[in-house]
Amino acid sequence: MSAAPRTGPLSPIESAAVRLYEREAKVYLDRRPSSAKAVASDLPGFLDGMPLHWMLDWPMPAPLVVERAKGATLTDIDGNRLTDFCLGDTGAMFGHAPGPVARALAGRGDLGLTTMLPSTDAPVVGALLAAIFGLPHWQVATTASDANRFALRAARAVTGRRKILVFDGCYHGAVDETLVDLVEGRTVPRSSLLGSAFDAGQTTVAVPFNDLAALEAALAGRDIACVIAEPVMTNCSMIQPQPGFHAALRRLTRETGTLLIIDETHTISTGYGGYTRVHGLEPDLFVVGKPVAGGVPTSVWGMSDAVAAALEKARADRPAGHSGMGTTLSGSALQLACLRACLGEVMTPEAYVRMETHAAAIAEGFSATIHEHRLPWHVSRVGARLEVVFRAEPLVNAEDAHAAASAELERALHLGLLNRGFLVTPFHNMVLVCPAITGENAAGLTAAFDEVVSLLAAGADL
Repeated sequence: MSAAPRTGPLSPIESAAVRLYEREAKVYLDRRPSSAKAVASDLPGFLDGMPLHWMLDWPMPAPLVVERAKGATLTDIDGNRLTDFCLGDTGAMFGHAPGPVARALAGRGDLGLTTMLPSTDAPVVGALLAAIFGLPHWQVATTASDANRFALRAARAVTGRRKILVFDGCYHGAVDETLVDLVEGRTVPRSSLLGSAFDAGQTTVAVPFNDLAALEAALAGRDIACVIAEPVMTNCSMIQPQPGFHAALRRLTRETGTLLIIDETHTISTGYGGYTRVHGLEPDLFVVGKPVAGGVPTSVWGMSDAVAAALEKARADRPAGHSGMGTTLSGSALQLACLRACLGEVMTPEAYVRMETHAAAIAEGFSATIHEHRLPWHVSRVGARLEVVFRAEPLVNAEDAHAAASAELERALHLGLLNRGFLVTPFHNMVLVCPAITGENAAGLTAAFDEVVSLLAAGADL
């Protein structure tokens, strides 16, 4: 979610950011006549001229059209090459077209892509999922939105409870029940939603992240089926858990008979096995999507022995038929082949060491620039994912994140880095580091950040 434009007066550095963006926009457009022409009259046949309307949310004066993406490099149709630190907003967390996944795609092409039956890769994939992520029972879906939707349904079936709990500012894909905000103490549907069929505030309780008193009070009624949470919040900004938060979250959910779903679609950046394995979390259900099959539309959701047994009982008590979990393309031979390749050959401990090393160097470089210019900012990082936060102190909850956000600074930094050859995410300018990133790439990004921030500081007369 991008920051909203400031309604009050701009700070000196935000005013400098507006001026810098205007200058950088001219440079961007001059370098991309073919992209500008391609999208000037909209891409034929698409709503809003884009295959996905989100593509209009990029903070650039006009979309760029990508010709090729390989490793950590994007090339647009005007021949501009960018080092990619956006990585499809995590979809390509392990690089574009990684060799093992590309070979799996090619090898599977002549053997059939989907049959609604298991392929020979299934037992290998099941064993890999259990070994890497720790839970013994798994299902394959197509997107993280699907996987979260099915995990929530499973939690309700197992507990017999209707409500769920989320943390304010969260994002768990296009799952209606999770698209809520906490406004003046009330859980309400997110105001930007289109076509809502029901008031999600009737089924969902939102509490601030890191607020254990609010969490305990919400769970006390013992009517919450599950808590669904990212271990580090990454949507409204990157908000780290305070010491002891996860231990208390697990204790409170167990005491109240509430299941815990950990969604690691973004925090898979933390390390091998995600934040859950690195920090020893003990979820009842676990979800990861986007990058788990190397960018091929795939997600997985796993569960404990206890949840699996209870789910089997719930299924046995119902007539055969539609469970509301799964689609015909879920668990396809194509997905299983790519899962096997990505889990076994791409998402390796060695790959994470490279990612972590370069991400740490970038965070150190960004922090040095921030310190040099005496800016009230800091860098928040979870493994191979990092973000500059426009506030000196760490964020505690979504309210902090909204107060610290600046659309003007985000836009100027994003376009300034892009014009210097580095693409970061369109939301909060997060930096994602894939295994293909080199020390030279990391140094280049920190130098570009220093140059853009120096321009902002000079323009603001800091």
